[in-house]
Amino acid sequence: MDSHLSSFRVRYGETDQMGVVYHGNYAQYFELGRTEWLRSLGITYKDMEISGIMLPVISLKCNFIKSALYDDVLTVETKLKKEPLVKIEFDYVIRNKNKEILCTGNTVLAFMDMKTNKPIKCPDTLIKKLGF
Repeated sequence: MDSHLSSFRVRYGETDQMGVVYHGNYAQYFELGRTEWLRSLGITYKDMEISGIMLPVISLKCNFIKSALYDDVLTVETKLKKEPLVKIEFDYVIRNKNKEILCTGNTVLAFMDMKTNKPIKCPDTLIKKLGF
């Protein structure tokens, strides 16, 4: 599985006085997309951390096309860009209920050993669940 859809409603606190989603919230929307993508595979950040692996973001790109507004129902499509090795890369498309593209983005995260703070290979369990 290399793609996942997650839908959510924009909350009031995520907007400015004009009811427009504050640009900084899109990073959280991307996080929601990738954590739900992992959860759909039976993997959670919590489980990875318990096993001594953390997954910090090392790159974030965001392209704003159209504003999201308070109370909009948005869908974030999260796609795995390529086979994960030491890094895992995702592309995102956020759409409104009319299927209009509001934002596209990309994140790169690194698999890190929590004890040594050194990069490590992607866990075999994730590689197997992805079918690589």
